[in-house]
Amino acid sequence: MIAGVVCALLLAASVPASSEARPSEAVTWGASADRLGEGVADRGYRLVVHTSAGGTDLRIRLSNAFGDRPITFDSAYAGIRRQGAELVSGSNRRLTFAGARSVTIPAGETVLSDPLPGKLPAATDLVISIHSPDAAGPATGHGMAMATSYLTQGDHTAEEGAANWTATTGSWFYLDAVQVRTSAASVIALGDSITDGWQSSTDLNRRWPDYLARRLHQADTDVKGVANEGISGNKVVADGAGQSALNRLERDVLSHPGVRIVFLFEGVNDIKAGAAAQDLITGYREIVGRGHAAGKCVVGATVGPFKGWPEWNPAAETVRQEVNAFIRGSGEFDAVADFDRALRSPYDPERMLPFLDNGDHIHPNDKGMQAMADAVDLESLECASG
Repeated sequence: MIAGVVCALLLAASVPASSEARPSEAVTWGASADRLGEGVADRGYRLVVHTSAGGTDLRIRLSNAFGDRPITFDSAYAGIRRQGAELVSGSNRRLTFAGARSVTIPAGETVLSDPLPGKLPAATDLVISIHSPDAAGPATGHGMAMATSYLTQGDHTAEEGAANWTATTGSWFYLDAVQVRTSAASVIALGDSITDGWQSSTDLNRRWPDYLARRLHQADTDVKGVANEGISGNKVVADGAGQSALNRLERDVLSHPGVRIVFLFEGVNDIKAGAAAQDLITGYREIVGRGHAAGKCVVGATVGPFKGWPEWNPAAETVRQEVNAFIRGSGEFDAVADFDRALRSPYDPERMLPFLDNGDHIHPNDKGMQAMADAVDLESLECASG
């Protein structure tokens, strides 16, 4: 879609839903929150994110989940990227919070912006520009974005040019979700570094959830939204690289609107750390139970091969096989995506197919990421709520 058309869509007035279709809100982009260094006062952030589902009435969620004091944002804007830190002319619009231009978020809390009237297309590079005059203490954000965003000192959020946005960052600060009003539903991918996209191509949106979003966009389905809640190094049952999947499930998954499917793909970091198969199975069962209690379907993905990674050994492989047998055969998940089968070598099933391996024997390359997304049965995402 050409930039002028995108701009016009973003600026258009909202169209009320007809009596036949009454859209509700759904998440179109997400990134799991974690501790991210120290906050810097009078810093501006120009955060580039890629939407999945299109819709109207854009809202953003800002997070101070890991802060130890309140943080104020005195300016926030949403626009469409032209290139780099430059925005499409006329697309940058101010966001408000309960009618005000400024918002203070208590420690440990999140806040939603007011709806921004207008249409936001699917698969758009959306730019959220925010400024905090008083950030200090632990910052909240997502460390490994696999995408370039921009920094500045002072409040330049209203500017559409890139002149004052010359510093770059590979992280997303304070922003953890974007939602729109839409008739579509969403799927949230809960995972570790493979879901987070490590070793996929930076700035090209080639994580496996991105490939899944492209498939859904082209498919005859009402599931269009995909939010990526992966954290590199994350585990199912133990905190470490981010809170465990169990401990962050409510904030990173169940709290988002319009979620139909929880897509669980975690476990290899637990296995590498010596977890027993039963520990993981117990964790999986809790996630399934909590997802079903919240009215969500839960899809389980098998743990991929990682022979050749330094922490692989025959005992870890035995645990992986036991865990995958549970995922495939227990019947406790609403559906199964067999990522192990999609990635493994037919000549050595304990090892990733070299064509799909980035070289470290645990993280797929772009082709591997696409193979994973292609292995998802889209009809399984049409399941009735749990």
